[in-house]
Amino acid sequence: MVFLFILIVNNNTNLIVTETRKNLKEVATVFFKLGCFAFGGPAAHIAMMEDEIVVKRKWMTRDYFLDLIGTTNLIPGPNSTEMTMHCGYERAGKKGLFVAGIAFIFPAILITALLAYLYMKYGELPEVTPFIFGIKPAVLAIIASAVLKLGKKAVKTTELAVLGLLVLIVTLLGVNEILALLSAGVLGMLYFYVKEKRSTRLNSFSPLFFSSGFGVVLTKLSTLKVFIVFLKVGAILYGSGYVLFAYLDAELVSRGWLTRVELIDAIAVGQFTPGPVLSTATFIGYQLSGFPGALAATTGIFLPSFLFVLILNPFIPKMRHSKILRYFLDAVNVAAVAVMLSVLLVMAKETLLDWRGIVIALTATVLVFKTNVSPIWIIIIGAVLGCILIRCF
Repeated sequence: MVFLFILIVNNNTNLIVTETRKNLKEVATVFFKLGCFAFGGPAAHIAMMEDEIVVKRKWMTRDYFLDLIGTTNLIPGPNSTEMTMHCGYERAGKKGLFVAGIAFIFPAILITALLAYLYMKYGELPEVTPFIFGIKPAVLAIIASAVLKLGKKAVKTTELAVLGLLVLIVTLLGVNEILALLSAGVLGMLYFYVKEKRSTRLNSFSPLFFSSGFGVVLTKLSTLKVFIVFLKVGAILYGSGYVLFAYLDAELVSRGWLTRVELIDAIAVGQFTPGPVLSTATFIGYQLSGFPGALAATTGIFLPSFLFVLILNPFIPKMRHSKILRYFLDAVNVAAVAVMLSVLLVMAKETLLDWRGIVIALTATVLVFKTNVSPIWIIIIGAVLGCILIRCF
Protein backbone atom coordinates (compact mmCIF):
# COMPACT_ATOMS: atom_id res chain seq x y z
CA MET A 1 0.00 0.00 0.00
CA VAL A 2 2.78 2.40 0.94
CA PHE A 3 4.66 1.42 -2.22
CA LEU A 4 1.56 2.16 -4.32
CA PHE A 5 1.18 5.57 -2.64
CA ILE A 6 4.85 6.43 -3.31
CA LEU A 7 4.49 5.31 -6.94
CA ILE A 8 1.43 7.54 -7.45
CA VAL A 9 3.19 10.53 -5.86
CA ASN A 10 6.29 10.01 -8.02
CA ASN A 11 4.19 9.75 -11.18
CA ASN A 12 2.31 12.94 -10.32
CA THR A 13 5.57 14.73 -9.55
CA ASN A 14 7.06 13.63 -12.86
CA LEU A 15 3.97 14.84 -14.70
CA ILE A 16 4.19 18.25 -12.98
CA VAL A 17 7.91 18.57 -13.77
CA THR A 18 7.31 17.59 -17.41
CA GLU A 19 4.43 20.07 -17.73
CA THR A 20 6.51 22.85 -16.16
CA ARG A 21 9.39 22.22 -18.57
CA LYS A 22 6.97 22.18 -21.48
CA ASN A 23 5.47 25.51 -20.36
CA LEU A 24 8.91 27.08 -19.89
CA LYS A 25 9.97 25.96 -23.36
CA GLU A 26 6.75 27.40 -24.81
CA VAL A 27 7.30 30.69 -22.96
CA ALA A 28 10.88 30.93 -24.23
CA THR A 29 9.85 30.17 -27.82
CA VAL A 30 6.96 32.65 -27.92
CA PHE A 31 8.83 35.58 -26.44
CA PHE A 32 12.07 34.97 -28.32
CA LYS A 33 10.04 35.07 -31.55
CA LEU A 34 8.35 38.29 -30.43
CA GLY A 35 11.72 39.74 -29.44
CA CYS A 36 13.00 39.17 -32.98
CA PHE A 37 10.12 41.03 -34.66
CA ALA A 38 8.81 43.47 -32.01
CA PHE A 39 9.24 46.77 -33.84
CA GLY A 40 7.26 49.95 -33.32
CA GLY A 41 7.43 50.65 -29.59
CA PRO A 42 5.49 49.37 -26.54
CA ALA A 43 2.00 49.81 -28.04
CA ALA A 44 2.96 47.64 -31.03
CA HIS A 45 4.72 45.09 -28.82
CA ILE A 46 1.65 44.74 -26.60
CA ALA A 47 -0.60 44.41 -29.65
CA MET A 48 1.54 41.56 -30.99
CA MET A 49 1.61 40.00 -27.52
CA GLU A 50 -2.19 40.11 -27.28
CA ASP A 51 -2.44 38.20 -30.55
CA GLU A 52 0.02 35.51 -29.41
CA ILE A 53 -1.10 35.15 -25.77
CA VAL A 54 -4.84 35.79 -25.79
CA VAL A 55 -6.00 34.97 -29.32
CA LYS A 56 -3.75 32.12 -30.44
CA ARG A 57 -2.68 30.40 -27.22
CA LYS A 58 -5.44 31.44 -24.82
CA TRP A 59 -3.10 31.61 -21.81
CA MET A 60 -5.49 34.10 -20.21
CA THR A 61 -8.66 36.07 -20.86
CA ARG A 62 -8.58 39.47 -22.54
CA ASP A 63 -9.94 40.95 -19.29
CA TYR A 64 -6.97 39.67 -17.31
CA PHE A 65 -4.56 40.76 -20.04
CA LEU A 66 -6.06 44.24 -19.66
CA ASP A 67 -5.45 44.08 -15.90
CA LEU A 68 -1.79 43.33 -16.58
CA ILE A 69 -1.54 46.30 -18.95
CA GLY A 70 -3.15 48.60 -16.41
CA THR A 71 -0.91 47.62 -13.52
CA THR A 72 2.22 47.58 -15.69
CA ASN A 73 1.60 51.18 -16.72
CA LEU A 74 1.81 52.24 -13.07
CA ILE A 75 5.33 50.98 -12.35
CA PRO A 76 8.69 52.19 -13.71
CA GLY A 77 10.42 50.41 -16.55
CA PRO A 78 9.66 49.32 -20.13
CA ASN A 79 5.96 48.42 -20.29
CA SER A 80 6.12 45.81 -23.03
CA THR A 81 9.07 44.01 -21.42
CA GLU A 82 7.26 43.94 -18.09
CA MET A 83 4.17 42.58 -19.87
CA THR A 84 6.24 39.65 -21.16
CA MET A 85 7.33 38.96 -17.57
CA HIS A 86 3.73 39.03 -16.31
CA CYS A 87 2.63 36.66 -19.07
CA GLY A 88 5.55 34.34 -18.39
CA TYR A 89 4.67 34.33 -14.68
CA GLU A 90 1.05 33.41 -15.46
CA ARG A 91 2.10 30.56 -17.73
CA ALA A 92 5.05 29.05 -15.86
CA GLY A 93 5.45 30.72 -12.47
CA LYS A 94 8.48 32.64 -11.27
CA LYS A 95 10.82 30.80 -13.62
CA GLY A 96 8.51 31.74 -16.47
CA LEU A 97 8.81 35.41 -15.48
CA PHE A 98 12.59 35.37 -15.92
CA VAL A 99 12.54 33.13 -19.01
CA ALA A 100 9.97 35.37 -20.76
CA GLY A 101 11.80 38.61 -19.96
CA ILE A 102 15.23 37.31 -20.97
CA ALA A 103 13.92 35.65 -24.15
CA PHE A 104 12.21 38.88 -25.22
CA ILE A 105 15.16 41.22 -24.67
CA PHE A 106 17.90 38.82 -25.83
CA PRO A 107 17.53 39.43 -29.62
CA ALA A 108 17.63 43.21 -29.12
CA ILE A 109 20.65 42.97 -26.84
CA LEU A 110 22.50 40.70 -29.28
CA ILE A 111 21.78 42.94 -32.30
CA THR A 112 22.60 46.09 -30.34
CA ALA A 113 25.90 44.66 -29.08
CA LEU A 114 26.88 43.77 -32.66
CA LEU A 115 25.97 47.28 -33.84
CA ALA A 116 27.97 48.77 -30.97
CA TYR A 117 31.02 46.78 -32.05
CA LEU A 118 30.62 47.91 -35.69
CA TYR A 119 30.03 51.50 -34.58
CA MET A 120 33.18 51.53 -32.45
CA LYS A 121 35.18 49.97 -35.30
CA TYR A 122 33.85 51.95 -38.28
CA GLY A 123 32.34 55.05 -36.65
CA GLU A 124 28.92 54.84 -38.33
CA LEU A 125 25.67 52.89 -38.29
CA PRO A 126 24.39 50.66 -41.14
CA GLU A 127 21.70 52.03 -43.47
CA VAL A 128 18.33 50.63 -42.37
CA THR A 129 16.04 53.55 -43.29
CA PRO A 130 14.17 51.77 -46.16
CA PHE A 131 13.16 48.88 -43.91
CA ILE A 132 12.10 51.11 -40.99
CA PHE A 133 10.10 53.24 -43.44
CA GLY A 134 7.95 50.21 -44.24
CA ILE A 135 7.70 48.84 -40.71
CA LYS A 136 6.22 51.99 -39.14
CA PRO A 137 2.99 52.19 -41.22
CA ALA A 138 2.51 48.40 -40.93
CA VAL A 139 2.69 48.71 -37.15
CA LEU A 140 -0.18 51.23 -37.19
CA ALA A 141 -2.64 48.57 -38.34
CA ILE A 142 -1.46 46.13 -35.67
CA ILE A 143 -1.91 48.71 -32.91
CA ALA A 144 -5.35 49.70 -34.27
CA SER A 145 -6.49 46.07 -34.10
CA ALA A 146 -5.36 45.73 -30.48
CA VAL A 147 -6.99 49.04 -29.48
CA LEU A 148 -10.33 47.86 -30.91
CA LYS A 149 -10.21 44.44 -29.24
CA LEU A 150 -8.98 45.70 -25.87
CA GLY A 151 -11.30 48.70 -26.02
CA LYS A 152 -14.36 46.45 -26.35
CA LYS A 153 -13.41 44.77 -23.07
CA ALA A 154 -12.27 47.90 -21.24
CA VAL A 155 -15.25 50.14 -22.08
CA LYS A 156 -17.84 48.40 -19.89
CA THR A 157 -20.02 51.43 -19.16
CA THR A 158 -20.79 54.85 -20.58
CA GLU A 159 -18.90 56.43 -17.70
CA LEU A 160 -15.75 54.46 -18.55
CA ALA A 161 -16.12 55.50 -22.20
CA VAL A 162 -16.25 59.15 -21.14
CA LEU A 163 -13.26 58.65 -18.86
CA GLY A 164 -11.29 57.06 -21.71
CA LEU A 165 -12.19 59.96 -24.01
CA LEU A 166 -10.97 62.46 -21.41
CA VAL A 167 -7.65 60.59 -21.07
CA LEU A 168 -7.27 60.52 -24.85
CA ILE A 169 -7.83 64.29 -25.06
CA VAL A 170 -5.44 65.25 -22.26
CA THR A 171 -2.65 62.95 -23.48
CA LEU A 172 -2.96 64.39 -27.00
CA LEU A 173 -2.67 67.83 -25.39
CA GLY A 174 0.63 66.78 -23.83
CA VAL A 175 -0.32 65.75 -20.28
CA ASN A 176 2.07 63.15 -18.84
CA GLU A 177 0.77 59.62 -19.46
CA ILE A 178 1.44 58.37 -15.93
CA LEU A 179 -0.32 61.38 -14.41
CA ALA A 180 -3.28 60.78 -16.73
CA LEU A 181 -3.45 57.08 -15.79
CA LEU A 182 -3.23 57.69 -12.05
CA SER A 183 -5.76 60.53 -12.19
CA ALA A 184 -8.18 58.40 -14.21
CA GLY A 185 -7.76 55.53 -11.75
CA VAL A 186 -8.48 57.70 -8.72
CA LEU A 187 -11.37 59.55 -10.41
CA GLY A 188 -12.97 56.32 -11.58
CA MET A 189 -12.49 54.66 -8.22
CA LEU A 190 -14.16 57.54 -6.35
CA TYR A 191 -16.98 57.90 -8.85
CA PHE A 192 -17.98 54.23 -8.88
CA TYR A 193 -17.55 53.97 -5.12
CA VAL A 194 -19.96 56.83 -4.53
CA LYS A 195 -22.34 55.50 -7.19
CA GLU A 196 -22.46 52.10 -5.55
CA LYS A 197 -23.82 53.72 -2.36
CA ARG A 198 -22.62 50.95 -0.16
CA SER A 199 -21.05 51.24 3.24
CA THR A 200 -17.89 49.47 2.23
CA ARG A 201 -14.98 50.05 4.51
CA LEU A 202 -12.25 51.76 2.50
CA ASN A 203 -8.87 50.31 3.28
CA SER A 204 -6.02 52.79 3.11
CA PHE A 205 -4.19 52.55 -0.19
CA SER A 206 -1.02 54.41 -0.86
CA PRO A 207 0.81 53.93 -4.18
CA LEU A 208 4.45 53.05 -4.11
CA PHE A 209 6.79 55.76 -5.26
CA PHE A 210 10.17 54.48 -6.28
CA SER A 211 13.18 56.70 -5.93
CA SER A 212 16.85 56.19 -6.26
CA GLY A 213 18.82 55.51 -3.13
CA PHE A 214 22.17 55.85 -4.79
CA GLY A 215 24.41 58.72 -3.79
CA VAL A 216 27.58 57.53 -5.43
CA VAL A 217 29.98 60.14 -6.73
CA LEU A 218 31.30 58.90 -10.05
CA THR A 219 34.86 60.02 -10.06
CA LYS A 220 36.08 57.55 -12.64
CA LEU A 221 34.59 55.10 -15.06
CA SER A 222 34.35 51.41 -14.14
CA THR A 223 32.05 48.49 -14.86
CA LEU A 224 30.51 48.80 -11.39
CA LYS A 225 29.77 52.49 -11.92
CA VAL A 226 28.20 51.74 -15.31
CA PHE A 227 25.98 49.17 -13.58
CA ILE A 228 24.95 51.64 -10.84
CA VAL A 229 24.09 54.41 -13.30
CA PHE A 230 21.85 52.16 -15.40
CA LEU A 231 20.33 50.49 -12.32
CA LYS A 232 19.27 53.93 -11.13
CA VAL A 233 17.78 54.82 -14.52
CA GLY A 234 15.92 51.49 -14.71
CA ALA A 235 14.46 52.01 -11.24
CA ILE A 236 12.92 55.43 -11.93
CA LEU A 237 12.29 55.48 -15.69
CA TYR A 238 8.79 56.26 -16.89
CA GLY A 239 7.85 57.12 -20.45
CA SER A 240 9.26 56.86 -23.94
CA GLY A 241 12.69 56.80 -25.51
CA TYR A 242 12.75 60.58 -25.33
CA VAL A 243 12.53 60.40 -21.54
CA LEU A 244 15.35 57.85 -21.59
CA PHE A 245 17.37 60.31 -23.66
CA ALA A 246 16.88 63.00 -20.99
CA TYR A 247 17.95 60.68 -18.17
CA LEU A 248 21.05 59.46 -19.99
CA ASP A 249 21.96 62.96 -21.09
CA ALA A 250 21.98 64.04 -17.44
CA GLU A 251 23.84 60.95 -16.24
CA LEU A 252 26.42 60.51 -19.01
CA VAL A 253 26.83 63.58 -21.24
CA SER A 254 26.95 66.03 -18.35
CA ARG A 255 29.71 63.93 -16.75
CA GLY A 256 31.73 63.89 -19.96
CA TRP A 257 31.50 60.12 -20.37
CA LEU A 258 29.70 60.36 -23.71
CA THR A 259 29.19 63.05 -26.35
CA ARG A 260 25.65 64.08 -27.25
CA VAL A 261 26.17 62.84 -30.82
CA GLU A 262 27.14 59.40 -29.51
CA LEU A 263 24.06 59.39 -27.25
CA ILE A 264 21.78 60.30 -30.19
CA ASP A 265 23.27 57.44 -32.23
CA ALA A 266 22.72 55.08 -29.29
CA ILE A 267 19.05 56.09 -28.96
CA ALA A 268 18.64 55.63 -32.74
CA VAL A 269 19.94 52.06 -32.42
CA GLY A 270 17.35 51.35 -29.74
CA GLN A 271 14.61 52.76 -31.97
CA PHE A 272 15.33 50.72 -35.10
CA THR A 273 16.22 47.39 -33.48
CA PRO A 274 13.42 45.03 -32.38
CA GLY A 275 12.38 44.75 -28.76
CA PRO A 276 12.56 47.41 -26.04
CA VAL A 277 14.29 50.75 -26.67
CA LEU A 278 16.15 50.16 -23.41
CA SER A 279 18.51 47.92 -25.39
CA THR A 280 20.19 51.30 -25.96
CA ALA A 281 21.89 50.54 -22.64
CA THR A 282 23.81 47.66 -24.24
CA PHE A 283 25.13 49.97 -26.97
CA ILE A 284 26.20 52.68 -24.50
CA GLY A 285 27.69 50.19 -22.05
CA TYR A 286 29.87 48.81 -24.83
CA GLN A 287 31.02 52.31 -25.72
CA LEU A 288 31.88 53.07 -22.10
CA SER A 289 33.61 49.87 -21.05
CA GLY A 290 33.59 47.24 -23.79
CA PHE A 291 31.80 43.92 -23.39
CA PRO A 292 31.81 44.01 -19.54
CA GLY A 293 30.26 47.48 -19.70
CA ALA A 294 27.56 46.29 -22.12
CA LEU A 295 26.71 43.42 -19.78
CA ALA A 296 26.70 45.70 -16.72
CA ALA A 297 24.51 48.37 -18.36
CA THR A 298 22.03 45.82 -19.70
CA THR A 299 21.73 44.05 -16.35
CA GLY A 300 21.41 47.33 -14.48
CA ILE A 301 18.63 48.85 -16.58
CA PHE A 302 16.45 45.71 -16.78
CA LEU A 303 16.96 44.30 -13.26
CA PRO A 304 14.45 46.66 -11.55
CA SER A 305 11.70 45.56 -13.96
CA PHE A 306 12.19 41.90 -13.05
CA LEU A 307 11.99 42.77 -9.35
CA PHE A 308 8.94 45.06 -9.71
CA VAL A 309 6.98 42.42 -11.63
CA LEU A 310 8.04 39.65 -9.23
CA ILE A 311 6.66 41.69 -6.32
CA LEU A 312 3.54 43.04 -8.04
CA ASN A 313 2.17 40.04 -9.96
CA PRO A 314 0.76 38.04 -6.99
CA PHE A 315 -1.32 41.06 -5.92
CA ILE A 316 -3.18 41.53 -9.24
CA PRO A 317 -5.86 38.83 -8.60
CA LYS A 318 -6.34 40.25 -5.08
CA MET A 319 -7.00 43.69 -6.57
CA ARG A 320 -9.91 42.18 -8.49
CA HIS A 321 -11.44 40.83 -5.27
CA SER A 322 -11.43 44.24 -3.63
CA LYS A 323 -14.40 46.32 -4.84
CA ILE A 324 -12.68 49.68 -4.44
CA LEU A 325 -9.45 48.50 -6.14
CA ARG A 326 -11.45 46.87 -8.92
CA TYR A 327 -12.98 50.26 -9.68
CA PHE A 328 -9.47 51.72 -9.75
CA LEU A 329 -8.21 48.98 -12.07
CA ASP A 330 -11.19 49.27 -14.43
CA ALA A 331 -10.57 53.01 -14.77
CA VAL A 332 -6.81 52.52 -15.30
CA ASN A 333 -7.49 49.83 -17.91
CA VAL A 334 -9.71 52.07 -20.02
CA ALA A 335 -7.17 54.88 -19.59
CA ALA A 336 -4.38 52.55 -20.80
CA VAL A 337 -6.36 51.78 -23.98
CA ALA A 338 -6.90 55.52 -24.47
CA VAL A 339 -3.14 56.06 -24.16
CA MET A 340 -2.54 53.37 -26.80
CA LEU A 341 -5.02 55.16 -29.06
CA SER A 342 -3.23 58.49 -28.53
CA VAL A 343 0.07 56.80 -29.44
CA LEU A 344 -1.58 55.43 -32.58
CA LEU A 345 -2.85 58.88 -33.62
CA VAL A 346 0.52 60.56 -33.02
CA MET A 347 2.36 57.79 -34.88
CA ALA A 348 -0.08 58.06 -37.80
CA LYS A 349 0.47 61.82 -38.01
CA GLU A 350 4.25 61.33 -38.04
CA THR A 351 4.27 58.31 -40.37
CA LEU A 352 1.64 58.82 -43.08
CA LEU A 353 3.44 61.70 -44.76
CA ASP A 354 3.38 60.52 -48.39
CA TRP A 355 1.59 58.04 -50.66
CA ARG A 356 4.10 55.24 -50.04
CA GLY A 357 3.46 55.18 -46.30
CA ILE A 358 -0.31 55.32 -46.91
CA VAL A 359 -0.12 52.38 -49.36
CA ILE A 360 1.79 50.25 -46.84
CA ALA A 361 -0.61 51.22 -44.02
CA LEU A 362 -3.66 50.32 -46.14
CA THR A 363 -2.10 47.00 -47.18
CA ALA A 364 -1.35 46.17 -43.55
CA THR A 365 -4.88 47.17 -42.50
CA VAL A 366 -6.42 44.78 -45.02
CA LEU A 367 -4.13 41.97 -43.85
CA VAL A 368 -4.89 42.64 -40.16
CA PHE A 369 -8.67 42.96 -40.40
CA LYS A 370 -9.52 40.73 -43.37
CA THR A 371 -7.07 37.82 -43.08
CA ASN A 372 -5.46 35.63 -40.44
CA VAL A 373 -1.90 36.68 -41.30
CA SER A 374 0.29 36.85 -38.19
CA PRO A 375 1.42 40.33 -37.06
CA ILE A 376 5.01 39.11 -37.38
CA TRP A 377 4.50 38.45 -41.11
CA ILE A 378 2.79 41.82 -41.49
CA ILE A 379 5.92 43.45 -40.04
CA ILE A 380 8.09 41.55 -42.54
CA ILE A 381 5.79 42.43 -45.47
CA GLY A 382 5.84 46.08 -44.42
CA ALA A 383 9.64 46.12 -44.26
CA VAL A 384 9.96 44.54 -47.73
CA LEU A 385 7.37 46.92 -49.24
CA GLY A 386 9.15 49.88 -47.66
CA CYS A 387 12.47 48.83 -49.12
CA ILE A 388 10.95 48.28 -52.59
CA LEU A 389 9.05 51.59 -52.64
CA ILE A 390 12.03 53.61 -51.35
CA ARG A 391 14.41 52.04 -53.89
CA CYS A 392 12.03 52.24 -56.88
CA PHE A 393 10.30 55.54 -56.24
